[in-house]
Amino acid sequence: MRIAIETHGCKLNQADSEALARRFRELGHQVVCPEETAEVYILNTCTVTHTADAKARQALRSAHRKNPRALIVATGCLAQRDPASLRAIPGVSLVVGNTQKEALPFLVLNQVGEAQASPCSTGAPPTVLPLLGRTRAFIKIQEGCNQVCAYCIVPRVRGRERSVPLENLVREVERREAEGYQEVVLTGTQLGSYGHEWGGRLGDLLEALLARTRIPRIRVSSLQPQELSDRLLELWQDARLCPHFHIPLQSGSDAVLRRMRRRYTRRAYLEAVERIRRCLPHSAITTDIIVGFPGETEGDFQQTVDLCRQVGFARMHLFPYSPRPGTSAYHLPDPVPPAVKRRRLALLAEVARQQAKAFQQASVGTVRPVLWEERKPFNGQALWFGLTDTYLRVCTYSALSLGNRITPARLVAVQGDMVWARVEDATVGASP
Repeated sequence: MRIAIETHGCKLNQADSEALARRFRELGHQVVCPEETAEVYILNTCTVTHTADAKARQALRSAHRKNPRALIVATGCLAQRDPASLRAIPGVSLVVGNTQKEALPFLVLNQVGEAQASPCSTGAPPTVLPLLGRTRAFIKIQEGCNQVCAYCIVPRVRGRERSVPLENLVREVERREAEGYQEVVLTGTQLGSYGHEWGGRLGDLLEALLARTRIPRIRVSSLQPQELSDRLLELWQDARLCPHFHIPLQSGSDAVLRRMRRRYTRRAYLEAVERIRRCLPHSAITTDIIVGFPGETEGDFQQTVDLCRQVGFARMHLFPYSPRPGTSAYHLPDPVPPAVKRRRLALLAEVARQQAKAFQQASVGTVRPVLWEERKPFNGQALWFGLTDTYLRVCTYSALSLGNRITPARLVAVQGDMVWARVEDATVGASP
């Protein structure tokens, strides 16, 4: 049976989708891209904004129009928060929230009359199991959040913090290594809280992965500024840990941060950035920012702009504030008018564009390890695309077989949104 899986939202959702793909393949089914025709279409939804909700509904309707006979399944955060609205969409046959996501393969196969395995089956995975053609594996190390920021619906749809046992994660990374993956991306809702249930720390996991596995690259998907301890930063002296720090800012105004119930101040954020730059001068720092939170004044917004210019982010993910029922911010007074939100968002987007370009330009002349992920024919040549350890997308022409290899490459020029590179030593990272 052909099963298509489409993923919206965060890297945690990507990890969940990869786990679903793995389970379906273990059961003998073919996992295909969402654009292809399939008997089952699964959408892993996001619900952080109204836009994410609308995108999910549109994707489900589109899947039904494309293949009216397919079993259409909605899962993920919107399925957890508002299952009734998804069940009302014509063609949607099954809605499975996050709390039942692990049982989804069983529920799908039962729906189509092919129940072959218990949702609690513990059969060993095959030795080699490529997932959707990826060279990087997303691994969920924890789920849930206890912090309850004012604007955030995630605690309601992901629950309280729960960590995956350390030994399980070491074995999972070893499996990805055996399957040929070159990079694992550690994902979760609140990675800095990893292991708190048993008095553990994220540093314990990173130390174990560095000492007991040989996976070439490990990327930590997100950390809060207050979680950047000296111990963690010391671990980043190991080149296998990617010098890429995604540190959500949300706002550069202390007044707005307090209303958001964030657990740091403007000064604390800047101090965290300074510590990173002192330890790893060439690292990439990326962030998330919410524009137009209730009560945000022009002065508050300008503080955010000023902080962004002071930091010099490699990439900024910008979101207009979207009120979510069930959050405390939903009832806050002084909403920012939509036109003001749009103006501020456009201004900050230009700052983000300038800073991304500046980071690209500053990287020209440096040699970075590049994981080559994709090849496309272009002008009669092979054009390769890859990702540096600092999260820059780069490309190069090469007749070599670079796929799923990490090689040192000199970044030589910026053209449009792309950084051009030259492979320095093709023997490094060569396949056995």
